[in-house]
Order: sequence, then C-alpha cells, then structure tokens
Amino acid sequence: MAERTYRIAVIPGDGIGKEVVPAAQELLEAVGRRHGFGFEWTQFDWSCELYARTGSMTGGRGIEELAPFDAVFLGAVGYPGVADHVSLWGLLIPIRRQFRQYVNLRPVRLWPGVRTPLADRGPADIDFVVVRENNEGEYSEIGGRLYAGTPAELAVQQSVFTREGVDRVLRYAFERARARPAKHLTSATKSNGIIHTMPFWDERFEAVAADYPDVRTDQYHIDILTAHLVQHPDWFDVIVASNLFGDILSDLGPAVAGSIGLAPGANLNPDRTHPSMFEPVHGSAPDIAGKGVANPVAQMLTGAMMLEHLGETDGAAAVEAAVEAVLAAGETRTGDLGGAASTTEMTAAVVAALA
Repeated sequence: MAERTYRIAVIPGDGIGKEVVPAAQELLEAVGRRHGFGFEWTQFDWSCELYARTGSMTGGRGIEELAPFDAVFLGAVGYPGVADHVSLWGLLIPIRRQFRQYVNLRPVRLWPGVRTPLADRGPADIDFVVVRENNEGEYSEIGGRLYAGTPAELAVQQSVFTREGVDRVLRYAFERARARPAKHLTSATKSNGIIHTMPFWDERFEAVAADYPDVRTDQYHIDILTAHLVQHPDWFDVIVASNLFGDILSDLGPAVAGSIGLAPGANLNPDRTHPSMFEPVHGSAPDIAGKGVANPVAQMLTGAMMLEHLGETDGAAAVEAAVEAVLAAGETRTGDLGGAASTTEMTAAVVAALA
C-alpha cells in the first residue's frame, strides 16, 4: 500500500507522446513502489486528433478540469493537418497562463556515454539550466493584420514585458543559481537592437541582482550567446531569458548535449497556487510516430522533475540514476543515440536499472 498517492492529469497528446508517456508512467510506477508512493492517473485525450474531430483541442472541455490535480504530465502536442499556432494556442499556452506557470525550466546535461557533436567536450563541460519566462514577453496575442490580401498588407505583433512578470522569473533564476555550486547566472538580452523591452529587461536584471550579491552574473546578447553555447558550454550554469529567447536556447542546449530525445522540461507555478505541468522539450515527431522507436528518456527525466516538484527527491534521484546507468553502459540505445533499440527495449532497460 502506497504511503502517498499523487493525482496526476495525463495528456499524452499527439504522435510519439502516446508512446513515451506510457513508458514514463511504467518507470514512475516502479519508482513509486520502491519509495512508498503511488499515482492516480487520469487521462485526457486532448490533442490535434481531437481537434480534427471537434474543432477544439479539448473537445470543448475547460482547462479548469485540470485544477484539482497535483500535476499535469504532458507528452507532445502538434500534428500535420492542424496548424502549429492552433495546437499551441488551443492547449499549451492556455494551461501555462491560466495556471500561472510563469517559469519554463529546462535542464541541459551531457550524460555519460552520450556523444556530443562538440569536439573534445565531456559531461563536466555541459551542465546548465535554462529558465525561460513563460507567460508574457514575445508570445502575445496583442496585434493583428491590416489590408489583408493587398500589396499594403501588414502584420503587427506586440511584445509584453511587465515589471511583475520580469522580476518574478528573474528572482526564480537567481534562487536557482544560488542553490547550485557555481552560483552563476547569465541573462540573455538584445538591448542593442530591441530598443524598449530589452533595456527594461536589463534594468530589472541589474535591480534584482542587488539582492543576490553571492551570485555571479553575466549578460550576453542572444546572438553571441548562442555562439558561446556552442564554443564554450562550460561557461554556463543558469541562463535566464525571455519567452522567445528561452525557447530558442532550450532547443540549442539539447542539441549540444547530444539529443533532444534526452531533454526534459517543466512549466512551473512556483507559488504552488495552481498545478504545474511537465513536458519534454521534444515535439510529437510525426515522422517516427507509431513505429515504436521513439526515445522515452526525455519523458522519463520529465517525470523525475515532476517527482522533485512533488517533494519525492529520492524518487527523482532514482530515475536519474537509472537513466545514467543505461546511457553510460551504452548497450541499449534508441536511433537518436546511434542505436537500434525500440521504445519498449529502452524502457525495460531503465526499469531494470532501478534495481
């Protein structure tokens, strides 16, 4: 009998989400049995497939149905035939905003046994965290088009940066940096070219930094920052960025670390007034969906992040240790890692490594 039971809303979503989510659930159940906790999973079929049938990503149901749960465990959203902006604004962004999930947290780590495309780099060189502002910034609904279909057609997109929104994500990033050994925070900016919002971001970064004298800080324009991440990944510990810049860095990071199939992520409500949502960085990968070859590790590590958020730190550490053991051994690898293992075989190997 489990000592603690967590109520989890499960949204497998589209494509490989339907394959990697059950794999991660199997691992989390096994971890729970060893550490005295269990899960009550409630599955939602919210997806592009549902949109194609009903015209709604949720089938007309409300996001508030997720409110009673301890967390939301998401696979991937997006599939050919449904425009990306429809799937994103029809499900993920409403969840992130309605539940005030203002931090998108994406750890980047080169695991032992995984090959990085960067020459002469090892696990000690690539271990950083991207803290992305998740509720405002460049991802705004404010704007529109004029004179559609004419030579004078124009599109306007309005970015939104509030002091409350910027300060709270900066403070989260500073706290995260303070808790890590290097105590180093880098800010991504573009204040030379974006004349209003980015100087404001820089000013707030400097103001909040005054409250964290023990944290070493740097800031780089986003263009040179991407170059530095490739040439000098060892320079970075925690990176804080706006919604758009953080999104870009969150894909570049896993590429540097060997595979986006290993990259976990979380949409956090640090105030814990609403449930947080946990989703891997990778998408629905329609090109390999249904073939049973998707790498489930990103979803598993996303599960570890969920366990940590729920206070199950030993369980989270057990997931990471099992993943590390399998990757370091190198005997079981999915295609993105240069092997031929199936999703099922990779899952079995990680579950076995728990012992």
